[in-house]
Amino acid sequence: MTENIQPFRIEIGQADIDDLHRRLAGARWPGELPGTGWTRGVPLGYLKELAGYWRTGYDWRAAEARLNSYPQFVTEIDGQRIHFLHVRSSRPDAKPLLITHGFPSSIAEFLYLIEPLVNPAEGQAFHVIAPSLPGYAFSTPLSAVGWAMGRTARAWAELMRRLGYERYGVHGGDIGAGVSGMVAGLDGDHVIGMHVATDPLTAAATATFLPGMAGRLDENDPVDKLILARMNAFKDEGSGYLAIQNSRPQTIGYGLADSPVLQLAWIAEKVHEWTDLPVERDQLLTTVSLYWFTGSGATAAHTLYEQAHSSEWGRPPALPQGFAVFGADETVRKLVPAPAGAHWTEFPHGRHFPAMEAPAELAADLRAFFAPLS
Repeated sequence: MTENIQPFRIEIGQADIDDLHRRLAGARWPGELPGTGWTRGVPLGYLKELAGYWRTGYDWRAAEARLNSYPQFVTEIDGQRIHFLHVRSSRPDAKPLLITHGFPSSIAEFLYLIEPLVNPAEGQAFHVIAPSLPGYAFSTPLSAVGWAMGRTARAWAELMRRLGYERYGVHGGDIGAGVSGMVAGLDGDHVIGMHVATDPLTAAATATFLPGMAGRLDENDPVDKLILARMNAFKDEGSGYLAIQNSRPQTIGYGLADSPVLQLAWIAEKVHEWTDLPVERDQLLTTVSLYWFTGSGATAAHTLYEQAHSSEWGRPPALPQGFAVFGADETVRKLVPAPAGAHWTEFPHGRHFPAMEAPAELAADLRAFFAPLS
C-alpha cells in the first residue's frame, strides 16, 4: 500500500477509561413520570442499569483487543483523516467488498459479519474494507464543513484506488446505503455491484425526505395507508434526534462530548427502537465507547447537518443492484427504487442493523449477490 496509508492500532489511555468510569459513577439522573415507558425516550431504569454495566461489567480492553485483531489503517483523503479496517481473505477467488456503516453506528457493527465474509464455510469470499465515516470514531477530527454523502463517496472511491482494487463491490445500510449508491454512481467503471440493506421503517422514514412522495400515495389503498402512517409517525414522534442534529449540531455536541450518559442514551434509544432481534449488549457498548473516547458524537452530528443541507444525491448507478429487506412487508417494494431484475431478498425478522441482528443471513445474501459478478 502506498500514498501514505499507515498502520493503526486502537490504544485508549487508562486515564480516559478511568475518567469515563468516574463520570458514570457521578452521573446526575433526572426523575421520570410514572407509566411513560419508552414513549418519551429511554426509561430511567433501563439506562441506569446499562450505564452501571458499562462502568463495572463491560470490558473495554477486551473490545479493544478484538478490534485490533483486524488490520487497521489510516490515511488522509481530501484533507480528512480516514480510518479503516482492511481484512484480506486467504481465498484466491476473494472479491474486494467496501462496507459502510450508518448512524448511530461504527465499524463495531460489523464484528460478527467480517469473519463469514472473509472465511466462509462455503461460497464467495471477500476482502473486506470497512471505513469509519468522516467524523465517526477514528476518522476524526472532522477537518472541515462539507462532509455529506457525496464527498464521502468520492473519498471512498479514492481509498479503493489507493488500495489497488480495480474491481470491487459496495454494501451499506442507512447512511452507508446512500454512500454506497453514490460510489456506484460515480465509480461505475470499477464497482461490480451495489448491495444495500433496508427495512420497512427505514424505507418509510427515508420517504419523508422525498419531495412529493406523500402526494403520490393513496390513503384508500391499505398498503399506501400503512406507508403514510409510518411516515407521519416518523415525522411526529421519531425524528426529534435528527431535527436537532440537522439544525443545531454544535449545541447538542456539548452534551454528547461532556456526558457519557447522554451519549449512551443517544445511541441505545435508536438501537432499541430500530431492531426486533436481540443485539449483544457488549457490541452496542463498543460502538458507544468508540463515540465517547473519540468525542465523535458531536462531529457525527455535524455530518448529519451537512447531509440535511446538501442537494447532491449523485447519479443512479448503472450496474447490478441487490436489496436485502429485513422485517419485510409489502410496503418496501413501493418505496425502494429497485430496477427491474434487481436481486431482492426478504427476511421476516431484523430491521435497521442486520449486521448486528442477523449477520449470518446478511453474509449469505452478500455471497449470493456478488458471486456471479465480476
